[in-house]
Order: sequence, then structure tokens, then C-alpha cells
Amino acid sequence: MKKPAAKKTVKKVAVKRARKTPKTKAAVKELTLSVQDLNGKAHETITLDPIFNDGRVNTHVVYQAVVNYQAGQRTGTASTKDRGHVRGGGKKPWKQKGTGQARHGSRRSPIWRGGGVTFGPMPRDYSYSLPHQIKRQAVVEGLKDKVAGGKLVLVRELSFTEPKTQLMAEVIEKLKLEKPLFLVDQKNKNVVLASRNVPGVTLKTALEVNALDVVSHKECVITKSAYVGLIKRLKS
Repeated sequence: MKKPAAKKTVKKVAVKRARKTPKTKAAVKELTLSVQDLNGKAHETITLDPIFNDGRVNTHVVYQAVVNYQAGQRTGTASTKDRGHVRGGGKKPWKQKGTGQARHGSRRSPIWRGGGVTFGPMPRDYSYSLPHQIKRQAVVEGLKDKVAGGKLVLVRELSFTEPKTQLMAEVIEKLKLEKPLFLVDQKNKNVVLASRNVPGVTLKTALEVNALDVVSHKECVITKSAYVGLIKRLKS
């Protein structure tokens, strides 16, 4: 009589285990982006790498990288003088006993007027190290946010015949950009000179761009050759 009951319990456990098995993930949808010229006309389409549309944006990784870069940019020159740096105070104000006043050994004590500062800021280095994997992933997450918001623009190339600011201003107007970050494979002298006087415009190569650059700009304009180099860097 007991054996059939044991078989029933085994079947129930098997059913429960089958229900708890994880479901297979759905296939990630491929995203395509058109490659434009500097006039805003599309010429071809490129399928974006899956790293730019794989799940939600990890904002915590971006936050870690941005704080790290901002900490490295701090000068750390704030300085105060403690009682050891203030001039004077070598003589004891009055004798130790017999005056009826509190005992003091120096006129440059922090509790005296003109004395040193207690626990004041001193020159220091605010920079600290962060794993390269986090820095690299932060760039990916920042670009994923640009893709989701439609702020990633691919262009065939970025080159000017003359170093004129007007040429860069025309590109920004035709592509309908507000505060763009231009990513190129190699910096062209004419492009550098044409973009340095335009407010809000930053020119970087695919090898030196970081998460702070991506986050601090509204749009990201990448040349076709820079996109290939950026994928190799982020997957290395």
C-alpha cells in the first residue's frame, strides 16, 4: 500500500522541477542605422553590434566611471595652515600656575585668534584607479543610451578642405545637432581647427573616448571607420 503513494510524490516533485526550469531568453532584435553624409543624406544602412542593444542601460556602471574621471580632474590645491605652519607662538603666553587663567603654551593654538586651522583642507590627490572592464563597459552603456534615444549618428567621413569654423557650423545645422561629440578614427588638422571654436563641440578618437565624454554630450556622431575601431576596442 505504501509503494503507490511513493510513486505519486515522485511525479509531483518532477512536475514542480519542470515548472522551475528557466525559460530561454528571447533573441535580441537587430538594430540598423543609416550611414549619412555631411549633408544629412542616407547612403547605406549598418546593423549595429549586439552590445549596443543587449538589455537595459546599466546606469550604475556609468556613474562609477563618471565619478572616477571627475575625481581625476580635481586639482586638489585647497590648503590651510595648521598650528605648525603659522608664524609665531614660540613663547608661552603666561606661566603655568598662579595667574588664575587657563593654561596655554602657544598664541598660535587653534582656539586663539590668528592661530592655526584644525583639520583644514590640505593639498591632496583625489584620483583613484578603476578596473578597465568597468571603464570599457561604461562607454558601452553610454552609447546604448544614445542608441535608445536616437542620438547616435553615423557618417561616412568627417573631413574639411579648409580650417573654417563655418564648415563645422553648417554640418551641425544640417544634421540637426545641439551639443555633439564627434568620434573619428584619426584627427584631421582642418577638422580640429574648425571645431575648437564651436561651443559644446568635442572631437575625440575612438581609442581615447571615455564615458564622461559620451554622457556630457547630447549627440554622438561617429564616422564609419571610427565605428569599426570602437567595436574592436570595446570587445578587446
